[in-house]
Amino acid sequence: MEAYINGIGLISPQKTTEPVAFLSEVIEHNADYLKCIDPNYKAFIDPLAARRMSRLIKMGITSAKLCLTEAGITMPDAIITGTGLGSVEDTEKILNSISKGEQLLNPTPFIQSTYNTISSQIAISLKCHNYNSTYVHRTFSFESGLLDGIMQLNEKTADHVLVGGIDEMTMNHLNIIRRLGHFKMMPSHNLDLLKYESPGAIAGEGSGYYLLSSEKSERTYAKIKGVGTFYKPDGPEGIKNRVIAFLSSLNLNIEDVDIFLTGLNGDKESDNLYYQLSEDLFPDKPLAYFKHLCGEYHTATSFALWVAANCIKRQHYPDVLKVNDKTPGQIKNILIYNQYNGVNHSLISVSV
Repeated sequence: MEAYINGIGLISPQKTTEPVAFLSEVIEHNADYLKCIDPNYKAFIDPLAARRMSRLIKMGITSAKLCLTEAGITMPDAIITGTGLGSVEDTEKILNSISKGEQLLNPTPFIQSTYNTISSQIAISLKCHNYNSTYVHRTFSFESGLLDGIMQLNEKTADHVLVGGIDEMTMNHLNIIRRLGHFKMMPSHNLDLLKYESPGAIAGEGSGYYLLSSEKSERTYAKIKGVGTFYKPDGPEGIKNRVIAFLSSLNLNIEDVDIFLTGLNGDKESDNLYYQLSEDLFPDKPLAYFKHLCGEYHTATSFALWVAANCIKRQHYPDVLKVNDKTPGQIKNILIYNQYNGVNHSLISVSV
């Protein structure tokens, strides 16, 4: 179960759409949530069509086109999107309209609030009539899309698959989730993420699309060696056993992991799982994190995959990712581990 990453398009709270060196310039945020830096959408979408699109859809179409351009592909054999929430902005619009009285409602927000609108709009923009699917599995959404894309390649029903993970944040949604204790109650500084003692993570958003291919090319970033998910493991020991079994299934062992890239998000209770696993399995390995750059959201691993792919392609491990003082030699294998509230856990192995 392998696939080559031959193109990436990423819109995030960092300057990931601009031609700058990999994380050479880190954007600092002191806000309620990390908001994406919007590119010039007019360069990718007809302005008249864009007027009827929500911001999330514009993010999805633009990041998908950035990915295809970088890969040198005009038409993918499949389009697959993972999203935990879909278009929150459009959902809020239609609910607000209903609350004011169901008369002469605008149908556009309702149509665009459905989860599969993102993949559909990308297909319409590309005039692509090939396989199109959307996965809405909370924090498994992006991983589910990756698994589907890799299966398409392995079954030879496709040679080039466009796979993405996308979610947005709004203040209304943030305030609702804050009541559950999942996000910090006050504006926070992203680069001080691991210094906070308060519960909850820093919220974020992003749109990342990847062109997965069955063959390596001169544009290849890295190879996805495997993807795995597991639900409500039996404590830290259960997580440890799952990680070992996942690596073993890929003919890898602990020593083969050059960087352990984790979803540390600033919530002390949640972060203890990452620290304990690192101490138990990877005490001598570089421990890295990424959510101080993009925030916490259901498909945040789409940002993590960008980080891992660039580390391998460029053979560079930026200081801003480091949690400990360990430094890898040659970067051959990176293990991405993410979990959400101790319930949904995912693993992605990225290699040369």
